[in-house]
Amino acid sequence: MSVLQKEYREDIIPALMEKFDYDNVMEVPKLEKVIINMGLGEASEDANLLDQATESIETITGQKPVITRAKKSVANFKIRAGMPVGCKVTLRGEEMNEFLYKLINVALPRVRDFRGLSAKSFDGRGNYSLGLSNNTVFPEINVDEIDKILGMDIVIVTTAETDEEAKELLSLMKLPLKK
Repeated sequence: MSVLQKEYREDIIPALMEKFDYDNVMEVPKLEKVIINMGLGEASEDANLLDQATESIETITGQKPVITRAKKSVANFKIRAGMPVGCKVTLRGEEMNEFLYKLINVALPRVRDFRGLSAKSFDGRGNYSLGLSNNTVFPEINVDEIDKILGMDIVIVTTAETDEEAKELLSLMKLPLKK
């Protein structure tokens, strides 16, 4: 059992039950999945960029990413339908908990001039999105082997019905949200 899962069971569930007056433990919001996405518009011009992105996501998460393809042709961006434009990974269970623990305790503190994550990035249904402009904050990425620094989008999907419940859940998990 991961550190985050143990903390959730021992500390977070009782705190949420007390704050929101849940009658049943099954009402308490929990993490459902984490989606990591790298959009690579320049992949149409540089084929090595897609390989580098898939390799870095696989190194960070331990899971092989799925290559996303363009649905429509856009002449201004020199993209045709079916061209690879990014890659993504969906993490659940133990892998999700390990990734979130690493994100909160290792990667985010390594971000330069970090003052916390925006509390406005909730979607109205209890899900939280954040973006990292630099994937080298993860310790698995070797800066010397990278040609171009890539960013990534991270979506944390919860079973919370409101943003308030999700914000409390993530703040109890020590996600550094601004006040």
